[in-house]
Amino acid sequence: MGLFDIFSKKKLNTGLLRTREGFLSRLGKIITGKTIVDDEVLDNLEETLITSDVGTETTLKLISNIQKRIEKEKKLATERLNEVLKEEISSLLIDNPLVNFSFPNGEGRDGASPYVILVVGVNGVGKTTTIGKLAHNFKKAGKNVLLGAADTFRAAAVEQLGIWAKRSGVEIISQGANADPAAVAFDTVSSAVAKKMDVVIIDTAGRLHNKANLMSELSKIKRVIQKVVPDGPHEVLLVLDASTGQNAIEQCKQFTEVTQVTALALTKLDGTAKGGVVIGISDRFKIPVKYIGVGEGIDDLQLFNKQEFAASLFAGPN
Repeated sequence: MGLFDIFSKKKLNTGLLRTREGFLSRLGKIITGKTIVDDEVLDNLEETLITSDVGTETTLKLISNIQKRIEKEKKLATERLNEVLKEEISSLLIDNPLVNFSFPNGEGRDGASPYVILVVGVNGVGKTTTIGKLAHNFKKAGKNVLLGAADTFRAAAVEQLGIWAKRSGVEIISQGANADPAAVAFDTVSSAVAKKMDVVIIDTAGRLHNKANLMSELSKIKRVIQKVVPDGPHEVLLVLDASTGQNAIEQCKQFTEVTQVTALALTKLDGTAKGGVVIGISDRFKIPVKYIGVGEGIDDLQLFNKQEFAASLFAGPN
């Protein structure tokens, strides 16, 4: 539908190379010498999915769905296993409501207040980098973007966001390290409304070792945003590092306990064999994956498309 051109598909396939090679290699071994999918193949498939960081819960669901297909069709040829897996994986992934960067919420906001995105995630997952790349994509789509440096707990985060603002060619509101995060958020959305900005992206601190403080801080930020934009924030985007595998699932669990996460961004897929974690997280938490990082470049943050992702897991050599 125009979402994924040849270049972006190639980037996706390249980004998932390590995940695909590990997964397909193990999959090939379990069906060697087999013509139909039997209990032994399913047992080995279960182990393969779990070791690919899909997660136990989602793996059991996939195996159960395949068993139902076998019962319905009487038998399933091993040569069709890849096709069936691709379909079942795609069915478990949540649809991305964002179809392009021209309309941040997937519908457009003509004449409305700015679309406010609150970004959360622990240090080191690529949160600030993701914000910079998001700003670049929205700017490229013709949107006026304003960043808010509310991760004031770390001076480095404020400085890094400033660098990304320059690189992306967007404006930034910053009060430096140790400023009140809620005050930064308030100034950011106030400025955005005054300047008729289209998109506001606010960085926040991620301190999961003290969840009570984090919950309090995020609640305060939301309240001050709503003083200016009553229906904001419109999105709470959790950034996760895909290369941490099951750790990313645990982080998702902890963040969803302290705030209402509405969308996910999975970074560093290009440097890991643990890309299966995307399936487990999407299925378990029923939160759409909106963005995936498949490289270091400013254009390497892609819109997530579940059909393309599932297809890439089984893609042949490029």
